[in-house]
Parts: sequence; C-alpha cells; structure tokens
Amino acid sequence: MNDKIKEIWDNFHQELRTFIQKRTHNQADTDDILQEVFLKIITNFERVVHVNDLQKYLYSMVRNAIVDHFRQKKSYTTATTVPNTTWTYSEIERLNTTITISCLHPFIEQLPPKYKEAITLSDLQNKSQVELAEQLNISYSGAKSRVQRGRAKLKDLLLDCCKIETDSYGNFLDITPKK
Repeated sequence: MNDKIKEIWDNFHQELRTFIQKRTHNQADTDDILQEVFLKIITNFERVVHVNDLQKYLYSMVRNAIVDHFRQKKSYTTATTVPNTTWTYSEIERLNTTITISCLHPFIEQLPPKYKEAITLSDLQNKSQVELAEQLNISYSGAKSRVQRGRAKLKDLLLDCCKIETDSYGNFLDITPKK
C-alpha cells in the first residue's frame, strides 16, 4: 500500500498542487486541500487502486475537496470579509461545469445534429432558450423541447455506457465504464 501511495504522490502531487493553487490563491488553503485529498486516497485506498483513469479520479477528488473547503470556509465567513478572498457559489458552479463539460464532450458529439446543436448553444455557450429559438429559427417551445430531448438523449448515452456516482449535491464523484 505505501509504495502505491508514494507512487501516486510522486506522479501527481505537484500537478494537483498547481491546480488547487490556481483556484485558491492561498498557500495555506492549497496545502490543506492537498492534504485532505491524500488522506482520502489513503482512507479509500482499495477503491483508488482499482479506478480505470486515476488522473480523472484524482481531479474529481480535488474538485470536490475544493468545493467542500470553501463551503466550510463560507460558513465561518462574516459580512466583513474582504471581497475576492473566497470563492462565490457561482465560481464553484463554473468550476463544476468546466470539469463536467470536459467529461461530457465525447457524449455530446454522439448526439444527433439538432440535439447536439441545441445542447451546445444552450448549455455550453449559455444562450437562453429564447436566443436559441431565434438563432435556429424555431419557436420558443420548439427550442425548449429540443434542449430537453437533447439532455434526455445525453443522459441515456451516459447511463448506457457508464456507472455514475454523485454526491448529495449532484456533483460527479466517479464515472466508470459498465462492464
């Protein structure tokens, strides 16, 4: 066990530290979060050694640790906090979205063109469904239906190929191929 944990540390700690530092802008927070991640690796060692894509799994752990850290920190923050010293909820949501999109992109590419276009414009380019309807020259209800159907098809593609584990907030914890 110790050799494998040392190997994970040697291969990933600097990369993960850099990733965390870019999001926290605080060395103490970075160290705390990295320590928390490696404690989770040790605690969940049997699970960690069996994941298919260790790098993706570790980044998922780091993302969740960052979110948890700032949730905890936010509960201790007062109204007199200096602006930009902690992440806002929307910044955390943008981080979640960025990571999720990178995982979902191959599945979005498999959608039929009209659904791929609707998902890309509404969910990836943040266009409103009104703007989507105007751009595609369809009715608002048609745009809304197209996005909903596209999301349903995307969900089906994901569930057909993968076992998806989420936390109580709906954040991805792990995605593993079905065997």
